[in-house]
Amino acid sequence: MDRRHSRTVTSAIVVVAAGVLSACSSSSSSPSSSSSAASALSPATASFSGTVPSALASNASAAKSAVSAAASSAGAAAASFEASVSAAGAAARAAAVAALASVSGSGNAVSDVTLTGVPAATSGGANAAVVTITNSTSSTASYAVKVEFDDASGNAVDSDVVGAQQLAPGQKAAPIAYSAKDVGVALVPRVVQAQRY
Repeated sequence: MDRRHSRTVTSAIVVVAAGVLSACSSSSSSPSSSSSAASALSPATASFSGTVPSALASNASAAKSAVSAAASSAGAAAASFEASVSAAGAAARAAAVAALASVSGSGNAVSDVTLTGVPAATSGGANAAVVTITNSTSSTASYAVKVEFDDASGNAVDSDVVGAQQLAPGQKAAPIAYSAKDVGVALVPRVVQAQRY
């Protein structure tokens, strides 16, 4: 759920809570009030049922529903984004995974790769990065890139492998690496391996 929507839902809950508190508070706390004024302002406790009045209950229920719907919507958006990225790069990913299987170290093409973050609003809250691959050689080449997603402490939480096949000299490709873990938590992507083959 994005912060703006979270603030809206939180504000709605605060307004509902304030309404409940103001409905339950005494409007006269002055000791000099007459007993007739006090009885006119005092609620008839015999009519209390022990439940929240229906209008307030309805507002509270609506706020809970909004929070639940927003959480479901964010999860669905992240899953949809992940599915579209997966479908688009399945063949290139398979070739890239195979190419990286025999690579030790960071590979021979790290300098040909840059990362650009994808806004959470676009990715449904999933952590994602556009992996820009530029063929800097004078020959057609394919690329395999492994991206890790690190938490605030620098620990790898997840990784993804993307690839680009048969790039002409100077040609660029921009596959998307993503992490389905820790949706809504900011992770930092970094290139750990890039191999030209």
